[in-house]
Amino acid sequence: MKKALVLSLVLTFVGLIATTMCVLEVVTAAEGQAGVDQTAVGFSRIGSGIAIGFAACGAGIGLGTVSAAAIGAIAEKPELFGRTMIYVVFVEAVAIYGLVIALLLWMA
Repeated sequence: MKKALVLSLVLTFVGLIATTMCVLEVVTAAEGQAGVDQTAVGFSRIGSGIAIGFAACGAGIGLGTVSAAAIGAIAEKPELFGRTMIYVVFVEAVAIYGLVIALLLWMA
């Protein structure tokens, strides 16, 4: 249970750091593009940071819950390993979706 909590906290902090880095880069990215609406670029960068930040927070919390349940199920029945890993992959997909949305917002 402690390892799952540590993993969820690490993913949450990574998401928050990514969000902070994206927000801090808003001003420098907007200043470097001539002829582009700087407000739109700024909101795009902030939206990108928020997308990856919340996706990482959700994935971290979900991984903490799902992995603890998966480990408990595997301890009782080792043949459930494959099924439980599918649930873990589904939770990881949330972070990947957030990353894809963040990259799409960043490129816009």
